[in-house]
Amino acid sequence: MSATLPELLIALTKSDAVDALVPEVLPGVPWAYLDGSRPSDRSSVRAMLVGGHPHDLADFDARTTPQLRFVQAVWTGLDRFPLDRFPAAVSIAGNVGGFAPYVAEHAVALALSAARDLHGAQSAIDAGRLRPAPRQRTLVDATAVILGYGMIGRAIAARLVPFGTRVVGQNRAGTPEAGVAEMFSASRLRDAVRAGSFLFDVRPLTRATVGTIGTVELEAMAPDAVFVNVGRAGTVDEGALYEHLRTHPEFRAAFDVWWEEDRVHGTLTPRYPFSRLPNFYGTPHCADAFAEAGTRAVRMALENLGRYFRDGRPQFVVDRSEYEAPLPPSSSRAERRAPAP
Repeated sequence: MSATLPELLIALTKSDAVDALVPEVLPGVPWAYLDGSRPSDRSSVRAMLVGGHPHDLADFDARTTPQLRFVQAVWTGLDRFPLDRFPAAVSIAGNVGGFAPYVAEHAVALALSAARDLHGAQSAIDAGRLRPAPRQRTLVDATAVILGYGMIGRAIAARLVPFGTRVVGQNRAGTPEAGVAEMFSASRLRDAVRAGSFLFDVRPLTRATVGTIGTVELEAMAPDAVFVNVGRAGTVDEGALYEHLRTHPEFRAAFDVWWEEDRVHGTLTPRYPFSRLPNFYGTPHCADAFAEAGTRAVRMALENLGRYFRDGRPQFVVDRSEYEAPLPPSSSRAERRAPAP
């Protein structure tokens, strides 16, 4: 860490890994942790690296950083990022792809758990029963629809293809992608969900996506579809999903994300008893909850800060208008504290 006035302010918990990564990725850039820096020493700060935990920014006041022009989040999603803590002139970027391989791995694990009915298999073992076998689905020769075909979506596709799975995607404009059999635009969501027996929702939670999977969209899915969500729970109507699972026993859902998550106290409080349903599979927002994922994410965030310091052209700058409106409680990875990298 430089003894000169910092140009980069880091709003993360101090760690040996961050201490090592910053000079490695950003040689020559003077920096300091927000926690421990004095407001009077922030006049030269041009950029910040910010986590998502409520205490990361503490009592930070943007008036102490008059030169600040760019903020890089460690997390991908910005639906709960404190945008209002920064002036409109400050550009903010999500860490797109920072956790992609880990989230994709978890998504496929959830899909297989639901498809192979591990609940039913465990019940058979508990009862000492060999047959009948659980009713199973297979990824072999199946069609998987990936809603939100970005970095995580591509990583999921790369893991599905070796199974012999046909991949269909959905992105904003329906722009074709190599290796994707068909690409739907955001405006054709209902057509997209009809197109496969496996569905993966990895879309961000924005004004355009909130609550877009409701009763009509669920009814459009195959009656025996496997629906996986590792993106944002808020893209799905919670009550509609519960009722669909309850009334469609052949339909299966597997979620790593939840509508009500309290990051401060480490609790989740679903309004419906999903865990009691035999066709629901859930994990507690843990797809990237280990140190290696945190290290990779911090490195990628620092690399994007490097683009800003080199030529003022960082990637993945968001349009604030997509987020600056009340959104329901979400399963945002933007709120997760990283495992110590």
